[in-house]
Amino acid sequence: MRERARATPGSDAPKKRDVELADNRRARFDYAIEERLEAGIALAGTEIKSLRAGHVNLRDGYVKIEKGEAWLRNVHISPWTHGGYGNHEPLRARKLLLHRGEIAHLVGAVAQKGYTIVPLRLYTKQGRAKVELALARGKRRYEKRQVIREREAAREMDAAIRRRAPRTS
Repeated sequence: MRERARATPGSDAPKKRDVELADNRRARFDYAIEERLEAGIALAGTEIKSLRAGHVNLRDGYVKIEKGEAWLRNVHISPWTHGGYGNHEPLRARKLLLHRGEIAHLVGAVAQKGYTIVPLRLYTKQGRAKVELALARGKRRYEKRQVIREREAAREMDAAIRRRAPRTS
């Protein structure tokens, strides 16, 4: 029996790259993020191929907890272009791989008024698909306007500093 070579921290063995596949920037604007956590995601073979090609949309996604299991809903993963009859449904519910204690914590938090669980980003970590979840509270319209105002003020200050900076030549 041959033993497979293992990558140790100091070895020169190639390390699988961690790649961000999708980002949900809209969730950061619409929600006040309270807590983040990482979860694995159970995918079909054609789904992971489509993910790695970047054909995923997290914008309308959310997490629902049913019968002690967490499910990622409304995340669109396009069907694999070279898939045949075994291709996946684009909007199917996907099971999230979380510990029982993590699910219990999320259930308790969502029971409070105004909290929801949204996916922030989808990425690979050591070759496995992971999703970063956020326990979030929806922002009100005036909070969103305030964020825009602060962003514009910071931009104007940076521009003024660049204009006033002495030139060294």
